[in-house]
Amino acid sequence: MATRTATRQGNGRGRGRTHASVAPDLELGTPGLPGQVVLVLQGGGALGAYQVGVYEALHKAGVEPDWVIGTSIGAINAALISGNRPEDRLDRLNEFWRRVAQRWPLTGFFDWMGLGNLLPNMNTVTRGIPGFFTPNASAIGGSKAEVGVEAASYYSTAPLRETLGELVDFEYLSECRTRLTVGAVNACSGHMRYFDNRNEELKVDHVMASGALPPAFAAVRVDGEPYWDGGLYSNTPIEAVLDDKPRRDSLIFAVNVWHQAAPEPASIWQVMSRQKDIQYASRADSHIARQKQIHRLRHVIRELHKQLPVSRQNDARVKELASWGCGTTMHVAHLLAPRVDGEDHTKDIDFTSAGIQLRRSAGYADAQRMIERSPWKSAAIDPIEGVIEHT
Repeated sequence: MATRTATRQGNGRGRGRTHASVAPDLELGTPGLPGQVVLVLQGGGALGAYQVGVYEALHKAGVEPDWVIGTSIGAINAALISGNRPEDRLDRLNEFWRRVAQRWPLTGFFDWMGLGNLLPNMNTVTRGIPGFFTPNASAIGGSKAEVGVEAASYYSTAPLRETLGELVDFEYLSECRTRLTVGAVNACSGHMRYFDNRNEELKVDHVMASGALPPAFAAVRVDGEPYWDGGLYSNTPIEAVLDDKPRRDSLIFAVNVWHQAAPEPASIWQVMSRQKDIQYASRADSHIARQKQIHRLRHVIRELHKQLPVSRQNDARVKELASWGCGTTMHVAHLLAPRVDGEDHTKDIDFTSAGIQLRRSAGYADAQRMIERSPWKSAAIDPIEGVIEHT
């Protein structure tokens, strides 16, 4: 199991604790793996069940993440993982998804009529999801009623606040045994912000803010500022680890639930589904391509510095320039949730028990195959490259 901790200043626990960076010389990662283990989770509502299966496979293989990064439902799953002891994590994840699952014995009847999950989806829209969200009384006044940013939504997420309070041990989370980062976007400035328990004490508001997707869910105020779902800005928060300082060798399990590429849509119904995929896939490929270029340049700088005479290497100005270089290697293991037969643009609200189990099983199988292959062990690595992808 991975060794993980973080330095803390002061002896108090909880409120008022000063957070400091993880010691640069701290050994992170699971023995036999190339660096710290990072789990990156996209947002995607009910599609987040796939992420649970991925974590279950890692857990059963004895691989616990050193760092979990998430947005929206990814932030909720991330909090359930980082905010609990390893032996309790699966139980807490199971309990959360048990609470939000809808059981509809007549779903198959609608399938043969071509209506799929019409009934449970209608129930979700009209009544919400127990333990997650309910219709917001403030919305009765109409979409133009000025009720304030914290009430301007179709649903209330008060049930989610209670659920997270019961299932996430925020006191344990504050100890930073496992690092947690959740992304949210400022509703006023439009700037993305990553809240990180390495730097500050994370509470339920930080997780709630990351999942506050408007206009369904209202903004959540953090440090006096209103925040919405980070997926509005970037639903694939892998840049948080690739831009981290100090950089460390890492094995990153990038768990995506939206398809960036797909066949050409032929109907309005298909167009709606394709539009959603493109919007929330959030340019994952371009993020990686950019980071590969940047990391390659960092390695080039490092190699150029080695070519200088020792007398020049010790020059203060040269040292400053050389600090832009590094020799870290980031292995990115891509995991992508498969399409489910009959799914459409409402797939992210498919909280049926069958849909959740199907996606969870797929996540488990995909992660298990990736672990069995362990391509990071056999991949031929160019020493000048900093980011290596595995699919």
